[in-house]
Amino acid sequence: MLVILQKEQILSTDSVCQNCLWANQQGSPRWQGGKLSCGHCLGTSEPRQPQLYECQMGFRLVNIV
Repeated sequence: MLVILQKEQILSTDSVCQNCLWANQQGSPRWQGGKLSCGHCLGTSEPRQPQLYECQMGFRLVNIV
């Protein structure tokens, strides 16, 4: 599940990506095969942490399993 990190909040991609030009037809981030095609990978914030991504709109996303 992809979520958006904003300062001290965790936001659902449903509430942010619905109106994004880079979102897929369902209004979700373009996440396929473990890659975010509407953004790029920033790496991990700390060891043993999930990958951090930044979308084209500047939001930071993380894939929470």
